[in-house]
Amino acid sequence: MLALSGNDQGSLLQAAEIAEQQNIPRKFLELILLELRKHGFVHSHRGKNGGYTLAKPADTITFGQIIRVMDGPLAALPCASLTGYRRCGDCQDEKSCAIRKAMREVRDSAALILDNLTLQAACSTGAAATRALVG
Repeated sequence: MLALSGNDQGSLLQAAEIAEQQNIPRKFLELILLELRKHGFVHSHRGKNGGYTLAKPADTITFGQIIRVMDGPLAALPCASLTGYRRCGDCQDEKSCAIRKAMREVRDSAALILDNLTLQAACSTGAAATRALVG
């Protein structure tokens, strides 16, 4: 996604180019691109001059959105998740569970950063964007 967001608006990048630039096996990248296309993050164009481009402006796509599509909820434990909540089978009292509270804080902190860091910000400022979000 960063390779596509760093590309000129509307121009296409072929999977082979991205794979080489990012040092990712092409077949693995094609699976990732397929999933991203399915969720409306990229457009693909077939043919000799085909390739991939972002489906939305880079300033509207956040790291949090991408991670949730590719890896699922941000929370390390299902009981701390907002989007994939599941009660732990061995939990006696969820409301007073210290582990759940700690994991919820971790999830909330990660979401604060990832849901506010866009592809455009990451490309233009890199790590400085993350530091600015954290404070």
